[in-house]
Amino acid sequence: MIADEDVEAFWRDGVVCLRDVVPAAWLARLEAPLEATLASGQAADLGVLAGPGEATGRFAAGTDHWRTSDDLRAFASESPLPGLAAALLRSEHVWLYEDSVLVKEPGSSLRTEFHTDAAYFHATGAAMGTFWVPLDPTDQANGTLRFVTGSHRWPKDFRPNLFVTTDPIPGTEGDVVPDVLADPDLAAAVVSFDLRPGDVTVHHARTLHGAPANTTADRRRRALSVRYCGDGVTWQPRPGLPLSEHQAALPAGGPLGPPACLPVWPPTT
Repeated sequence: MIADEDVEAFWRDGVVCLRDVVPAAWLARLEAPLEATLASGQAADLGVLAGPGEATGRFAAGTDHWRTSDDLRAFASESPLPGLAAALLRSEHVWLYEDSVLVKEPGSSLRTEFHTDAAYFHATGAAMGTFWVPLDPTDQANGTLRFVTGSHRWPKDFRPNLFVTTDPIPGTEGDVVPDVLADPDLAAAVVSFDLRPGDVTVHHARTLHGAPANTTADRRRRALSVRYCGDGVTWQPRPGLPLSEHQAALPAGGPLGPPACLPVWPPTT
């Protein structure tokens, strides 16, 4: 169940925090596959993008882990998340676009620069949202997310950046993301949430967001990001961004679906 005011907040602010919506059993089931993803190298250390000697500590990230982990596939398709996504996106149907492991180890100096998820999506439409699911308590000290409220309603399409730097990805199109924290008006619109395992934030794919470094000496910041699309979203490859073989199989302008996107709502028997 989700309150009407949470749905309204999602569409008004571009982000909503939902407390105690992921049961402990699901969180426990995520632990092993997340650690296996790190150990296997499927999540790359983003420090290499920051340049030699410019980063300390590790920030590991990867995508599409549901394709190789039964537990992560089950979480994205059978946990409470798809039903919550259907309610928040006001959609009868929901597709999994991708999932992502995002781990900032203690002492990681790498910031997640402000960006929009939509800039990396080969999809277009209004009903697109991201669940950020922490496995550790998170706050500003160890890198909880920060959001620019209302930015999902801006008419601008932003270029994707290299995630830990402000440099746009070469060959992409759109506006360069502004320096949010240096602009007093934008900085005043920034919100963040201290989270416990079981809590999630859900932000619109067009909402500008980022995260500070993990300045703690002994606290990890492990999270799983799960991105969903709803009714009215169509496939639209973006210039400058790579296409996987699964994604290349979908025609531009067509509906979402396999093999690129997994249908997760309504639930199947």
